[in-house]
Amino acid sequence: MTEPEQVPSGTAILPLFPLQTVLLPGTHLPLHIFEPRYRQLTADLMSGSVPGSEFGVVALRAPLVREVSGLDHVYEVGCSTVLKEAKRHPDGRYDVITKAARRFRLRELDRTSAPYLVGVVEWVPDGPVPAAAEPAGRQLGEVARTAHQRYCEAAWHEDDWRSPVEDADLAELAYQLAADCLLPLEDRQLLLEETHPLRRLRIACRLLTREAGFLETLGAVPLPPTQLSTFTKPSDLN
Repeated sequence: MTEPEQVPSGTAILPLFPLQTVLLPGTHLPLHIFEPRYRQLTADLMSGSVPGSEFGVVALRAPLVREVSGLDHVYEVGCSTVLKEAKRHPDGRYDVITKAARRFRLRELDRTSAPYLVGVVEWVPDGPVPAAAEPAGRQLGEVARTAHQRYCEAAWHEDDWRSPVEDADLAELAYQLAADCLLPLEDRQLLLEETHPLRRLRIACRLLTREAGFLETLGAVPLPPTQLSTFTKPSDLN
């Protein structure tokens, strides 16, 4: 990968992988890589050509988009992810596992510096949680955990889900709760874009309560997470 000649101050260069899904910080993303440009991306990640073996995932705005040619084809806020494991098949395909890291805002697209998309991005940090708000944050966290438990008990078998650890960081808790749940893409994007940890927890609580109500009313449940991969492989440009 060659870097663009001019990079605006305060931004970074990140290889991009568009998907029909929203990646949330801290979650794991398995991918099957078969398309030549993303094989090259995987090779660059493995070789160290890409700093930190880190690339960005951005969600497609429409499932029918087959080639991203402009910023209007993807959501502006995405999440970087770091390559953790890679298995190369004899025919050149890869099975990889990555772990989501940090959010970014996509500022520019570069379609010429590499076989794959490259983005000019700026990192999107969370806003601080004032010390005075921490007790209310802990109470909100318990409410959100209850909503998560209600959803999971309606959706999964006991062995197919787990609660986040008790001392989970409030800034990460909403992501951890949403990871077990089949939320629509737009809802996951809403969680990703929210930079205030307590507002994000409120959003997660509202979404999980809504989805649990749907499951209980319909009397139908999705497949457990361990059996979903065949049916919910991310739709992408791979």
